Formats: sequence, C-alpha cells, structure tokens
Amino acid sequence: MSAAAVPLQQAKEKTIDTSPAKTSSEKDDFARWAPVLHLHCELTIDLPLERVKVRDLMRLASGSVLTTPWRLTRDVPLRINGTLVGWGEMEASGNRLAVRLTELA
Repeated sequence: MSAAAVPLQQAKEKTIDTSPAKTSSEKDDFARWAPVLHLHCELTIDLPLERVKVRDLMRLASGSVLTTPWRLTRDVPLRINGTLVGWGEMEASGNRLAVRLTELA
C-alpha cells in the first residue's frame, strides 16, 4: 500500500455521522419495514375540482387555465397508492413546485 493511500483510508474511517441518533424503537421500526423499503409507491397530491361540468372539459385546449375554489394557503390531501396519508401546502422551491407536509393522517 502506498503512503498516499493511508491518509485517504484514515479520512474515510473518521467520517462523522451527523444524522439524528435513532432510538431503539425507531431502529426496530426501520428493521420491521426493511423488507419493503425498496418497493415503489405512488404519492399523489389531490386538488379536487368540484362542480366541473362536461362542457368545461370539452372546451379545454392547450393554454387553458383551470381555476379552483382552493385558497393558496389551504392544505391539499396527500395519498400513497390511493390511501390518505397526510396534508400539505403547495409552495415554490426554486423554479419547482413543491409540497410541504403539514399534517399526517
């Protein structure tokens, strides 16, 4: 092993874990879920558009804007594979649309 490789190896061994310490219960939960953590799921954000009429849908074209009765500050439902799991607020993150989790169901 070269002398240059030793300091690099030592630096790797001194890496500090900055993640919050997990309690025994959290570790047990993680272990229990481990068999399914690699599975994909679908997280959807529901923005119900009530009182939409078929004629409104028939008039849709590129550039159409659908207005909703939802206020900007009103939480939207979050679903995983169709099951309600929480609520969140729509916001901007740079030039991307984002959802901030506000409450778990």
